[in-house]
Amino acid sequence: MGNHSIFSEFILLGFSADPQTQILLFILFLVIYLLTLMGNLVMLLVIRVDPHLHTPMYFFLGQLSFLDLCHSSVTVPKMLENLLSESKTIFVESCLAQAFFVFTTGGTEACLLAVMAYDRYVAISSPLLYGQVMNSQLCVGLVWGSWGLAFVDALINILLAVDLDYCEDQTIPHFSCELSSLFPLSCSDTSTNFTLLLCSSFLHFFGTFVFIFFSYTCIVSTILSISSTSGRSKAFSTCSSHLTTVILFYGSGFLSYLLPTSGSPLEMIFPLQYSVITPMLNPLIYSLQNKEVKAAVRRMLRRYGSFFT
Repeated sequence: MGNHSIFSEFILLGFSADPQTQILLFILFLVIYLLTLMGNLVMLLVIRVDPHLHTPMYFFLGQLSFLDLCHSSVTVPKMLENLLSESKTIFVESCLAQAFFVFTTGGTEACLLAVMAYDRYVAISSPLLYGQVMNSQLCVGLVWGSWGLAFVDALINILLAVDLDYCEDQTIPHFSCELSSLFPLSCSDTSTNFTLLLCSSFLHFFGTFVFIFFSYTCIVSTILSISSTSGRSKAFSTCSSHLTTVILFYGSGFLSYLLPTSGSPLEMIFPLQYSVITPMLNPLIYSLQNKEVKAAVRRMLRRYGSFFT
């Protein structure tokens, strides 16, 4: 039996079969996607043009904005298409490609959040040596390492999934393709695939979460050792945005994968949170909670406003 010999398409069930509900969801997710594009592109532009933000912290923030653009663009356009379509189908090859990019961008974001936690630890524990420790060469290497690790891990998992035969039910009870939702549709032995995916998830998500937790334990210990109240408040404020992003990303991710499967549409709330909602919220979190970003946005608006007037 050749690979994928029974059929060539999957059916993404999505959120609802009611046409009116689908139209409302299409409008809602279209607005969210446009806000995600606008917010992250503005963040990238501000970090690029403002010399005050040419520091390691904002270099990583720019990478996070780029990742959010990629992660959202992998899933949302197809979801919007299916909300207006009656067939809601996706080719097997396209589904595997989407699963690959979801895995790559999600794994990279987990690694990048761990890198950003280390950056905050160095900034608070060794402020005088911060520029020397977090030099440009190290920052670029950490970003490329995050991308490379996630890419190789996703590639290995996808290459194993390509060899599977899919001859069971065509329907995927989800709005996007993920590896964990493809294995139950296969009539091949998926024990190796499940084991590899479990190891990959342990490395990328649980491993990076433990690293972030350890980093913040050291950060809190350092902050508590600061004598002045204003100094403690200032030190904690530099971490609040990153900590909020970590809670949103890992909270929804862990709930999505640890809760038992029941087939209810409510199960898609948590994947929706980390793949659609969080990429929209991250620019707001960093712009509303960060005085330097707000000041940079005001400077950019004044600069371009005076240019056009």
